Amino acid sequence: MRIVSLLPSATEIVCAIGLADELVGVTHECDFPPEVAGTPIMTRSVHDLATTSSREINRLVTASVHGGSSLYELDEAALAAAEPDLILTQELCRVCAVSYREVNDVARAIDADITVVSLEPTSIEGILNTIATVGAMTEAEDAAVDLVQTLRERLSVIEAKVQSRRDAGGRSPRVVALEWLDPPFASGHWVPEQVRRAGGWELLGADADRSTETTWRAVTDVDPEMLLLMPCGFHLAETQAEWARTPHPPGLDELTAVRRGQVFALDGSAYFSRPGPRVIAGIELLAEIFDPEAFVDIAPYGSWTPVTP
Repeated sequence: MRIVSLLPSATEIVCAIGLADELVGVTHECDFPPEVAGTPIMTRSVHDLATTSSREINRLVTASVHGGSSLYELDEAALAAAEPDLILTQELCRVCAVSYREVNDVARAIDADITVVSLEPTSIEGILNTIATVGAMTEAEDAAVDLVQTLRERLSVIEAKVQSRRDAGGRSPRVVALEWLDPPFASGHWVPEQVRRAGGWELLGADADRSTETTWRAVTDVDPEMLLLMPCGFHLAETQAEWARTPHPPGLDELTAVRRGQVFALDGSAYFSRPGPRVIAGIELLAEIFDPEAFVDIAPYGSWTPVTP
């Protein structure tokens, strides 16, 4: 089967169930696993986001939402040349990938027999179901079932230890996870669930809902014990750099998280932004931050670091 993935998460799923050799097209943001390097690129950025400030990116995103457009363009010639049997895309976010309608229209114009599948989970269970769906669509059901079972087992280990620590008198740290920094956005979709399953208590985010713009005043009002910085699409070094240039509001130094040195930069792109297999690693990462005595060296290497204001 010839597969085009227009989502980094879908690319990771396809490779995780052993079908990397069947990928004939990916996005310009597909950087994992390493074997996807060299696969033809099907998309490009409308703007030079690498040199654009986070506040300006937010303005572009807002304009895209209200205008019904995307920050990315589809390379129609490259897609036609790939001759795909299956295209994996999404409708969940109109600005973080090429629009589903555009993909579907282009696919129909190339070949009416191309199958276009939209993947849009909003929860951990939804992500696991998405893996099963990709397996069914690619005739790799057994590999998908095995992967889902492995991920469930890893999750069960974390949850059992979290519950054991609670039963022994442990408490959940009060957490704010920010999916954007300037302006701040409270976490949404599966991220509050990741926090909860890892043993934390997310104060501003909402399960299965979109991330929403908030204020630093709202953050200071809830006074988290831990502040997690995971801007959407940013790897760890980018998160650190973004935090360093983010204007810090008055009163930030008074936050319990800041006073206790409990502000952390995370690799948001790898473990929180993409609804694929690595969300479980994101839960393991959080568990290590929340309770380092119980969870020792289980986070992926180079996935998080403490930062200062």
